[in-house]
Amino acid sequence: MREGIIAGGDNVFADIGRPHPEEALAKAQLAHRIATIIKQRGLTRAQAARLLGTPQSKVSLVVTGQLDSFTIDRLLRYLIALDEGVEIAVRPAQGPARLRVALG
Repeated sequence: MREGIIAGGDNVFADIGRPHPEEALAKAQLAHRIATIIKQRGLTRAQAARLLGTPQSKVSLVVTGQLDSFTIDRLLRYLIALDEGVEIAVRPAQGPARLRVALG
């Protein structure tokens, strides 16, 4: 590895010292999926806003990754509005308990 370059971990939000890094990563993964679906379907932000039942400004925030005002619950509801199946699994932790998003 070159001098001055530090290898990161699995979560960039943890690497940069952001509070609640697992939640930040989960929200980023969900928002990326929402943005990908919107793009794949060729939807304008106005059309996506109508489908999601939210103002266009909120769609713009999600698509550009500005997620501080969003909860995981709201992002999950957006995915459901886009006809994505959402499954939540809770199971005993093997090692430290953590939040994880698995996208299929």
